[in-house]
Amino acid sequence: MYGRDPWGGPLEINAADSATEDERSRNLNDYDRAALSNNNSRPLDETQQSWLLGQGEQKKKKKYVDLGCIIVSRKIFVWTVGTVLVAGLLAGLIALIVKTVPRHHRAHAPPDNYTLALRKALMFFNAQRSGKLPRHNNVSWRGNSCLQDGKSDSSTVMKNLVGGFYDAGDAIKFNFPASFAMTMLSWSVIEYSAKYDAAGELAHVKEIIKWGNDYFLKTFNSSADLIDRVAAQVGSGDTSGGSTTPNDHYCWMRPEDIDYVRPVTECHSCSDLAAEMAAALASASIVFKDNKAYSQKLVHGAKTLFHFARQQRGRYSAGGSEAAIFYNSTSYWDEFVWGGAWLYYATGNSSYLQLATTPGLAKHAGAFWGGPDYGVLSWDNKLTGAQVLLSRLRLFLSPGYPYEEMLRTFHNQTSIVMCSYLPVFTSFNRTKGGLIQLNHGRPQPLQYVVNAAFLATVFSDYLDAADTPGWYCGPNFYSTDVLRDFARTQIDYILGKNPRKMSYIVGFGEHYPRHVHHRAASIPKNKVRYNCKGGWKWRDTSKPNPNTIVGAMVAGPDRHDGFHDVRTNYNYTEPTLAGNAGLVAALVALSGDGSAKIDKNTIFSAVPPMFPTPPPPPAPWKP
Repeated sequence: MYGRDPWGGPLEINAADSATEDERSRNLNDYDRAALSNNNSRPLDETQQSWLLGQGEQKKKKKYVDLGCIIVSRKIFVWTVGTVLVAGLLAGLIALIVKTVPRHHRAHAPPDNYTLALRKALMFFNAQRSGKLPRHNNVSWRGNSCLQDGKSDSSTVMKNLVGGFYDAGDAIKFNFPASFAMTMLSWSVIEYSAKYDAAGELAHVKEIIKWGNDYFLKTFNSSADLIDRVAAQVGSGDTSGGSTTPNDHYCWMRPEDIDYVRPVTECHSCSDLAAEMAAALASASIVFKDNKAYSQKLVHGAKTLFHFARQQRGRYSAGGSEAAIFYNSTSYWDEFVWGGAWLYYATGNSSYLQLATTPGLAKHAGAFWGGPDYGVLSWDNKLTGAQVLLSRLRLFLSPGYPYEEMLRTFHNQTSIVMCSYLPVFTSFNRTKGGLIQLNHGRPQPLQYVVNAAFLATVFSDYLDAADTPGWYCGPNFYSTDVLRDFARTQIDYILGKNPRKMSYIVGFGEHYPRHVHHRAASIPKNKVRYNCKGGWKWRDTSKPNPNTIVGAMVAGPDRHDGFHDVRTNYNYTEPTLAGNAGLVAALVALSGDGSAKIDKNTIFSAVPPMFPTPPPPPAPWKP
């Protein structure tokens, strides 16, 4: 009888075999070894061989290690495992040493002068707040003030006009320059939010912008689509004719102590004011675009105001109003271009861009002619700012027809303005100390200088972001560095690099004005309430102000670099909202080490993708 050997070979089993058990076992072992040496049989794996081979042969070390997917030499395997273990021990030892050895952190570079001055300049707005102050206002000598604004004037429809900012050294709230100030701050945040963040001031400046715009929303019916009036001013300062009626200029009082009636001035035909307020709300809506509900509220208010501005034509300061004495508006056409540009960026509605690039509108605004004040951005004339703002659109989006012709004109005019700022041209004189005379030697020059410094810096940053190394002034090519140098020299003059070695920003440096024309700063907070005339002694004293109004940029020196630190001479020592807003914008633009650039895209958040309309075909040929 034959059976099948389980290891692959034939095996004859003889049932009649009478061999003993030991012999049978020996015979089987012989067969097994014969099977292993048989070349024709199937090879055995290690397990099978171990069954067949004796205990003595298993004690011999294997030369290979079976890892399942691969068989490797035992020697290589041992060396590999040993190397990995040693490397792991060394890595752990190094990590332990690194963690236990004390580290010496390299100190961050100290903030530059522009950043230091920026932090102080923003504090001026805290000192100018009206209404119920937030707990973190951080100006110890200021408190709640003028909580009856609007309520005390029975003739006005707007009964809640609490809040906002006082304009300068008095307690009047002029909405025209205040809205320009908020627009400038918003513009600077849109372009340089990264720099504000690096300086630790982003939340602060946004809080200031919100404070101002929340007040603007109270000055008209912001929930309506159509309005017929806007509050232009709260308070009065007219002392002409020897009037002794208590008001914000006749009296010298802390705002917290004011007890006289503060009238509200309304306007029903004020295109310049309404369009500027629309620009302020529209630009702020971009700053707060992440707060959708608030941003939409601002946009709605901006649309309402701009519609009112277009429908009810007129200057807010016309007709012998008090505004003509202090903040007279020369035209409203520039506000139409400026406001239209901001509303386009805030809404993406091309009708606003069509308006802003209308040739007739630009002509009325003075875009095609020069004049002594051409290229000077101020609370009165925003044309230069609007041209820079619309040049941005051409540089980065290039919308083409039908806007290209006017955008190219604005771009060319902007280039001409930038040329006029350079020392090699004679459009504007300079003092011996190097301060450009944008207002041609008239008083209070610094507010115009800081605006020009901001425009020069932001335009140079536009060119850099568009990979354009410079621009032409006639046949000569100038790099963008020339514009930054202009801006730096002007701001450095204000910070103290001038013949008097005086900083014109209060609290910056060692030598700065101590007799600032400012009621709240000049009267001590000593729990004594001084009435209208009782504060005159603090106005007329030669002693320095008891309260330092940190960050206030005073009006500035005269055309001979001279400066009189006298409280009663506001042409030298009075700060303003509009002036400080331009200062903040210029400082943040120049601050930092140059690593943070402008934000190219945020301003275009609401602008839809552009598909330029093809120009109309040429007229058919006629023989």
